[in-house]
Amino acid sequence: MNTTLTERTLPTGQTLQIVKGDITTDRVDAIVNAANQYLQHGGGVAWAIVQRGGDVIQVESDKWIKQHGPVSHADPAWTSGGALPAKYVIHAVGPVWGDGDEDHKLGDAVSGSLRAADELKCGSISLPAISTGIFGFPKERAAGVIFAAIEKYFSNTQNSNLKTVRILLFDDATIQPFLKILGV
Repeated sequence: MNTTLTERTLPTGQTLQIVKGDITTDRVDAIVNAANQYLQHGGGVAWAIVQRGGDVIQVESDKWIKQHGPVSHADPAWTSGGALPAKYVIHAVGPVWGDGDEDHKLGDAVSGSLRAADELKCGSISLPAISTGIFGFPKERAAGVIFAAIEKYFSNTQNSNLKTVRILLFDDATIQPFLKILGV
């Protein structure tokens, strides 16, 4: 069961929540998958999403790559949610720590995910702590970049369909830096 730990209303009217739980069970319009550029979902959150949502997610991902090529940081791919409660999975490519310009790339992945959700006419979205797992992005730094990207996106986007943005985190080691950045 997913538990909302804190919630705040952004100046632009959207609700931002920090949630502890499992992104694959969240009942939102879209979830974000922390993906690699080739959408091969073999580990981490991506693996869990395909396990719960079904092979259709990998099949649709392969089709996306065949049609569009590798996914960039700023322009995520999207597939159906398969058997997930979420209608869509937005596949965001976060940066690998040490590759350079990581903050900018992570900000692009977050804003690109929000833009894709708006294009899909989603009212709610859940994002994981993109790049903080095997890609090695420091959690506290990622929290600051993710929050700043969310606020910037909504400040620059008129009439967004999105009303609720959930940062859905699995473990206390990741949750604590996000709560700290929010001052909770």
